[in-house]
Amino acid sequence: MASHSDTLVVFFGATAGANGGKLGSDEREIILLVWQIVDLHEKKVGKIQQRLIKPDTIELTDQCKEETGLSVEELCKAEPLDTVLQQFQQAVSAEVKALGRSSYTLCVDGPLLIRQAIHPEASKKNLVLPECFYSFVDLKREFHKCCPNAGPVKDLTLCASVIIKQPLCLFPDHKFSLFETVKYKFESGACSKTEAVDSETVIRARGLPWQSSDQDIARFFKGLNIAKGGVALCLNTQGRRNGEALVRFINSEHRDMALERHKHHMGSRYIEVYKATGEEFLKIAGGTSNEVAQFLSKENQVIIRMRGLPFTATQQDVLGFLGPESPVTDGTEGLLFVKYPDGRPTGDAFVLFACEEYAQNALKKHKQILGKRYIELFRSTAAEVQQVLNRYMSTPLISTLPPPPMVPVSTRDCVRLRGLPYTAAIEDILEFMGEHTIDIKPHGVHMVLNQQGRPSGDAFIQMKSADRAFMVTQKCHKKMMKDRYVEVFQCSAEEMSFVLMGGTLNRSGLSPPPCKLPCLSPPTYAAFPAQTAMLSTEAAALYQPPLLATPRTPQPPTHSPAPTLTYYSPQPQLYMNMNMNYTAYYPSPPVSPSTVSYFAAPPGSMAAAVAQPAAPVLPQPGALVRMQGLPYSAGVKDILSFFQGYQVTIAVQSRLRPKSQVDTSKPH
Repeated sequence: MASHSDTLVVFFGATAGANGGKLGSDEREIILLVWQIVDLHEKKVGKIQQRLIKPDTIELTDQCKEETGLSVEELCKAEPLDTVLQQFQQAVSAEVKALGRSSYTLCVDGPLLIRQAIHPEASKKNLVLPECFYSFVDLKREFHKCCPNAGPVKDLTLCASVIIKQPLCLFPDHKFSLFETVKYKFESGACSKTEAVDSETVIRARGLPWQSSDQDIARFFKGLNIAKGGVALCLNTQGRRNGEALVRFINSEHRDMALERHKHHMGSRYIEVYKATGEEFLKIAGGTSNEVAQFLSKENQVIIRMRGLPFTATQQDVLGFLGPESPVTDGTEGLLFVKYPDGRPTGDAFVLFACEEYAQNALKKHKQILGKRYIELFRSTAAEVQQVLNRYMSTPLISTLPPPPMVPVSTRDCVRLRGLPYTAAIEDILEFMGEHTIDIKPHGVHMVLNQQGRPSGDAFIQMKSADRAFMVTQKCHKKMMKDRYVEVFQCSAEEMSFVLMGGTLNRSGLSPPPCKLPCLSPPTYAAFPAQTAMLSTEAAALYQPPLLATPRTPQPPTHSPAPTLTYYSPQPQLYMNMNMNYTAYYPSPPVSPSTVSYFAAPPGSMAAAVAQPAAPVLPQPGALVRMQGLPYSAGVKDILSFFQGYQVTIAVQSRLRPKSQVDTSKPH
């Protein structure tokens, strides 16, 4: 209320849990409010008013019962908090008016009742607090200002008695100057990396819902004053929120009160609150871009992040997508497209709206279509704008993978295509490669299939050298194929093999295939040691060496001099588990366009191989392969057809009912 009133409203309160110096730290509800009016001008005091409050959870701690003397039965008959607050406002206004005054000053014994109890509980219950709770005087602080030599004041009773009994001595013509305020709402803003941030004002909040905004976090800390632009939502390596935020308060006192809200709840989730440093805050929220600073210079704006925009989208396309019901602040000036250092768009953009209504209208377009893509819209913050811009501006033009931990470093003479149209064929890939098709090894195009045998959108290409592979990534990365852009990454043959066996290869590194993970393969099945493996000429013609991710050099036969047998060294660590989420692949057609140095096998080679008398196949040590997920109707004939071209011995496990499981022994 008025800043220089000689009418005081001395205000007390208690919760159902901890009180005193720990008031509000256990998130318990308010159960008691007490107030008394003091007229400093007339040296009079009013009647003490007391109101009990019925909490949503009627349960009192032993400490509360001892300090307040209240019982559960009494609280069951009380009124809820919103009703008691209305009664407080009406009673105080009437009494102040009766004194011929128009304003009063709310006085409390320390800030905890207002900041840690009333504001947080009112925020959770969506209650509108009277204006007097946004400005108050801490009597302890005011007392020490007037009496700096006085000892510590333990409670408000001493202050109140001094004020009441000796008002002229203690406050002769006194005007309160240490008014504390509570911010009505959080103010967004930009933060520079050169700005000094006191580490005693920063906390880290962990466990936030991923869709929470800076306003939601400010609401969680309602009653405490957050610095302008002091909420920085943290992002993971994929640019998505990781459930953490760094929050900067106006001073260390508010930071310390924020730490007392450790494991308080936001909805159904409890939030952990820890100390953090100014360096951590600047790393997330600080920025150096003048373009971002200008974009964020408009105050009191609601920021929305758009993700998944077509790379060809223009400012007018975005404005048209948002529509007239959600006008952007200052038109195109309220749009910020996120780009790579070379100017290529990333598909992200940030938009400013003047009010919450416009932002809500924009959020209703979440996952609607722009062009041929659906667009995601989320609430965002100034710190997130800085964070996203900093990340993309520091991204190298071509992402390179670190050496995989599970395989030795080798020649990176392969490339991976990611994001292919599902309708793409070998011819489309060759056309996409353009002039670089002459550098592809014969039969070096491998399409990756998913579990259902359908294209996954990925492909691997074996190039003639690592230099040629690097040139392809430089020239073809993010190049368009049909209506999609395709990412091109350089990799090695070993990395390709891991992916084709079911591993994952991405910007974060190499994850092993399921068969390489511990405790995933059945312990009772293991591959027998094999020294050599043998394929017939017919099988070698059907399954050419490039099908095995790394071609093997033919070795002279050791068991038979027959020229119709070709030997390959075994492929260790090559497993097949039909129940795992592995990826299959197939080689490019045997007859590829001859204009790009692809040559088919000699026309008569297959017939000649079949016509020649086959040499007797000597028994070879085999490997035991377990197949899971077979159709219940599958028979031996179906399994033999599946392994066409290999020599297999089948042992079917018979059970009372089909288990979709079979053991096969086949040479490597």
